[in-house]
Amino acid sequence: MSTLPATMRAMVLHGHGDIDQYTLHEDWPTPVAGEMEVVIKVAACGMNNTDINTRSGWYSKAVTEATTGGAYAEVSDDDPTWGGAPISFPRIQGADVVGHVAAVGEGVPEAWLGKRVMTNGWLRDWSDPTNIDKTGYFGSECDGGFAEYTKTDVRCVAEVNSAYSDAELATFSCSYCTAEGMLSRANVDHNDTVLIPGASGGVGGALVQLAKLRGARLIGIAQSHKHAEVLALGADRLIDRNAENLKALLADERITVVADVVGGANWGKLIDLLVRGGRYTCSGAIAGPMVQLDLRTFYLRDLTFTGSTVNDVDVFPRVVRYIEQGKLKPVLAATYPLAELGAAQQAFIAKTHTGNLVIEP
Repeated sequence: MSTLPATMRAMVLHGHGDIDQYTLHEDWPTPVAGEMEVVIKVAACGMNNTDINTRSGWYSKAVTEATTGGAYAEVSDDDPTWGGAPISFPRIQGADVVGHVAAVGEGVPEAWLGKRVMTNGWLRDWSDPTNIDKTGYFGSECDGGFAEYTKTDVRCVAEVNSAYSDAELATFSCSYCTAEGMLSRANVDHNDTVLIPGASGGVGGALVQLAKLRGARLIGIAQSHKHAEVLALGADRLIDRNAENLKALLADERITVVADVVGGANWGKLIDLLVRGGRYTCSGAIAGPMVQLDLRTFYLRDLTFTGSTVNDVDVFPRVVRYIEQGKLKPVLAATYPLAELGAAQQAFIAKTHTGNLVIEP
């Protein structure tokens, strides 16, 4: 039986707003495992757009700007989180935990103690696991991993056997499960040519690798100085993010799928690139959520649009299997200590990096 300290270090979010809403606590209560739960000693925790968007209140329908990470002047209390319900404070964020099981609750075999695990961000009602109305997100609807310890349902973790470091493993869960969910919704296969805006980001790089596993042709859009890194992930072709005439540049391509987490002003141009019967799948809007659509393009060209947030139950174990089989490469841009979470978020917002940033408590 493992004995845990009564308190721990934790970076705690106390309300919507700017980075100053975080406080580093040295004596926050260590979580206690309940029924079917495990407590994990956190070795690394990845950082994602959702951490910044939830903190800043960007998910609120009152906000129409691009993701900036700043404090928004107007945030509706009705919908400032992924699930459309208010987040409760104080809250410890961080969804992509990698660490070792330090304690188990009732109903969890003690054989779990000491296992190296990674977390699945999606919280489910395990009596009705496919019901997307009964889901929440780790680090949003419950405390997450920006702390020395965290807890979650044992059915939301996977033991992982890999030579990758803890920080490298912490780049996978949110980004790669998001990407795999998008590709699954769009039914991407070897017949497709997939266009990926934001291909140098965490989800973008995951889309490149996972779509390649499906046999698709990959065209990425990214800043030119990041092209070599994205090509190394498996992209077949790269387009500069500032290119003005995408239609002319891609006239020789047959774009069947756009997999997008960017949105913003260029959104309509992306839709115009799709062939008749093409598919658009979306799981983000970092360049801005408000877009214009000519409905004639949508229906006359028989396009299919899919939103992708809550993943199917089989997505997380499939991603873990790919990791263990060595089919996915981590793209770890940098690590930061827990006390420098604010600096890490500022670097994330600046987007000068390629891949993912990770917090180490």
